[in-house]
Amino acid sequence: MEYKNDVAALDALREKFNELKAEIKKVIYGQDAIIDQVLVSLFSRGHVLLIGVPGLAKTLLVTTIAKTLGLKYNRIQFTPDLMPSDIIGTEILNNERNFKFIQGPIFANIILADEINRTPPKTQSALLEAMQERAVTAAGQHFELDRPFFVLATQNPIEQEGTYPLPEAQLDRFMFSVWLDYPKLEDELTIVKNTTSTLDAKPNTVISGKEIMFFQELIRKIPVNDNVLKYAVTLAAKTRPGTETAAEVSTHYLKWGAGPRASQYLVLGAKTHAALRGKYSPDIEDVKAIAPSILRHRIIKNYKAEAENISIDDIIAKLL
Repeated sequence: MEYKNDVAALDALREKFNELKAEIKKVIYGQDAIIDQVLVSLFSRGHVLLIGVPGLAKTLLVTTIAKTLGLKYNRIQFTPDLMPSDIIGTEILNNERNFKFIQGPIFANIILADEINRTPPKTQSALLEAMQERAVTAAGQHFELDRPFFVLATQNPIEQEGTYPLPEAQLDRFMFSVWLDYPKLEDELTIVKNTTSTLDAKPNTVISGKEIMFFQELIRKIPVNDNVLKYAVTLAAKTRPGTETAAEVSTHYLKWGAGPRASQYLVLGAKTHAALRGKYSPDIEDVKAIAPSILRHRIIKNYKAEAENISIDDIIAKLL
């Protein structure tokens, strides 16, 4: 990528973002905020967990986004009998009586971990190293994964039958936890009209893997004012009960708070959020815009919050 300077490159990023959204919206209707968050995570080099009841087009959203990116894409259907080797790969004995490693579906740029909480924690944890290190270890060998590497996982609400809660270490690897709600009536009318006719919208590929990696590096170069940095770090620190930085609402209603990874993602996400809106440096509003999705899966309520029917989002709203 050749641009006159970083400002011109950021302008090009915003153009690409608008193109991507236009292509995705050919297929996905009324989920603008969700699309924005997935793309913020992509350019921030993060992973996304999409939570919602069946039938809200979580899988369709991921497959549509994959089609707009010129990247290798694999879908893994998580089931109760799925084994770690079904994700990472396995060794087989070839004709020369030597063991050969056969790569699993994790060896791609975009992984759709479909219904990730329908498989036991042992199999869920097969993704841990890949999500953090962008590498896997199998049969005593270390394999680097292709870059960019991006995991989009879908999850049914934990109250549903046949689901296993994701371990905290796994949840922390996701940059965003995004709740999908039922569509508005006018959006549902459009969805039903277009999906029950012969209309077959096909999104075009608008960005390559090389361009994505260039923009991911560009995001990291964006300067952040000290007051914004301090706001992001303080916000994460406020969620930690039993510490001197804890907010009153955290002390009353939280069992665990967010760790330093939340602070990192708040700053990175704010940079990307600002860049995609034509700003060359983030402000506190950019941190606030992405904070709920970054903190939602990193803080754990105590029994008092459960008893008083206070939700995680209520607590985050008070912190903000």
